[in-house]
Amino acid sequence: MINTVYRLIAPRRFEIAFSDIDIKDKVIVRPSHLSICNADMRYFLGTRDAKVLKEKLPLALIHEGIGTVVKDDSNTFQAGDTVVMVPNIPCESDDYIAENYLRSSKFCGSSADGFLSEYVALNKDRVVKLPDFIDKNVAAFTEMVSVGYHAVERFKTIAHNRKTTIGVWGDGNLALITALILKKTFSDIKIYIFGINSDKLSDFSFADETFLTTQIPKNLEVDHAFECVGGNGSSIAIEQIIKYIRPEGTIALMGVSEYAVPVNTRMILEKGLRLYGTSRSGKKDFENTVELYKAYPDMISYLSRLVSNVVEINNFSDIKKAFDTDAKKSYGKTIMHWNL
Repeated sequence: MINTVYRLIAPRRFEIAFSDIDIKDKVIVRPSHLSICNADMRYFLGTRDAKVLKEKLPLALIHEGIGTVVKDDSNTFQAGDTVVMVPNIPCESDDYIAENYLRSSKFCGSSADGFLSEYVALNKDRVVKLPDFIDKNVAAFTEMVSVGYHAVERFKTIAHNRKTTIGVWGDGNLALITALILKKTFSDIKIYIFGINSDKLSDFSFADETFLTTQIPKNLEVDHAFECVGGNGSSIAIEQIIKYIRPEGTIALMGVSEYAVPVNTRMILEKGLRLYGTSRSGKKDFENTVELYKAYPDMISYLSRLVSNVVEINNFSDIKKAFDTDAKKSYGKTIMHWNL
């Protein structure tokens, strides 16, 4: 089957390509709503290391998206089903290492072509059906929600049982998603948000308290923390967390930084802290995220606050328009209505 693929060939330059995809034993999905991630923007803007760009490009971007099933010979899905596409492609299984941490796994929009194409051919275990009531603009970034879900699941197994207060550092997309899942998972635990933008913090109305990072009470403490800042702010956030976290607490590192981040090891040792990384997600996380949507439909309303731009993609030039639009925003998600 001949498929049209839209690949980034250099920063800010897309190209139309044609590929022959094997549809045997695959679920064929027609993308409908695609969400632009910060990782996509680092490729588009050329802010990744030049060596990385040379190795990765040309590449079809986008790993967050939903679509409509066109064909499925296994009869697991029906034509017309709305599904979320799982971008992680495991090539092996391991009794101890999750699929999203296996070094052999491929990932759409990074080590394999993403969803920026006419059709996507997936194994049936890379597709999850969505409920009918779902807001499709929100569903488009289910992958990102599943990353937050995965982080909370890891937290359950790593953190000690004193969980009276949890701090989330960050006031962006990932922070809101992770904090919301924490609140739904641990309804009796106080969730504190620490950010730098008071307007963004106002979206965390479900949290118990929000604080500007320049106005944290001196006597405040948290049992555990999630770092959702990334970039140049990672080191500042981690330093603050180490200051305000109680001894033997856990710190989940979720923010992505292109460069090495200095960490205060002296205080980590003194407090006996546990730092652990959490990244991406697997099929089970997607399934459980969809179940979370069903159990807490009000989540969709909170998540809809993250939809900042919607761009109709009716022709090739609209793709660059969508990425240029995303580059100008300061917050939220840009959703592409994929009509190509």
